[in-house]
Amino acid sequence: MQPNGLLRIERVISNNVIMVVDPDSGKEYVLLGKGIGFSSKSSGTIQAKDPRIEKRFRLDDRDQLSEYQTLLEGIDPEVIRISEQIIEQVTDSFSLQPNSKVYFALPSHIQFAVYRLRNGMDITNPFLQETQLCFPKEYEIAKQAAAIISHTFHIEVPEDEIGFLAFHVHSAVTDVSVGELVKFSNLINESVDLIEERLSIKIPRESMDYVRLITHLRFTVERISQNKVVANPFMQEFQTRYRREYQIASDIGKLMTERLHTEVPEDEIGYLVMHLYRLFQAYMPHRS
Repeated sequence: MQPNGLLRIERVISNNVIMVVDPDSGKEYVLLGKGIGFSSKSSGTIQAKDPRIEKRFRLDDRDQLSEYQTLLEGIDPEVIRISEQIIEQVTDSFSLQPNSKVYFALPSHIQFAVYRLRNGMDITNPFLQETQLCFPKEYEIAKQAAAIISHTFHIEVPEDEIGFLAFHVHSAVTDVSVGELVKFSNLINESVDLIEERLSIKIPRESMDYVRLITHLRFTVERISQNKVVANPFMQEFQTRYRREYQIASDIGKLMTERLHTEVPEDEIGYLVMHLYRLFQAYMPHRS
């Protein structure tokens, strides 16, 4: 049940984020909305139906609430300010309200990235090329975010960090956490390695074959993780006609099952067979 009446402001996090408590139920909420924190004060009040409230979420777990408070207390106000600026760009670019957790995850990430860059620590992103291919819109927004960070803190933001920022942008507009994105990217890289090893080939990373494969694997992993099923009417034919490709696709399916802790539908195996057959024809036509 949504709160009614007046809510007591526990903390003003920024101009756009405040923490409140419902005096009637004692439940605590984070309220998000443009300008909602402007001129607000701790121990003040705000109407539960204030039109500035764009999104609210309840922190049921007091440990979670404490974790968020501790996190935000240690973040540079400038980091929070530019994080909100970046989130506004995400909102405008995708025409939707981003996942509320980005208000905590993005400032935390930027603060640590700034610390590492100021102290000359390397940032290495093994998923950079895949990120550029699979999330081009997110990557462009991340480049703009990097420019803001660079201008604000007088540091150079490398491409590898832009790739990680793109993960946060993608996470903000989906229900996929950054941690899951990293796990998915690792799995995709493992799958490509398995294919190249089994076919004894090296797929040029700038080729359309690689783009198609990476894109297909990305959508496959996301469908499986969300328990979405796609029908493949040619499944039986693939099993008998393309046995070599089917065996490799099955092995990739086993890898995905192990990493995602869920069964991979046979229909997905079939679509992998199609991509493997195309690769086989492109790189090993003499062995068809």
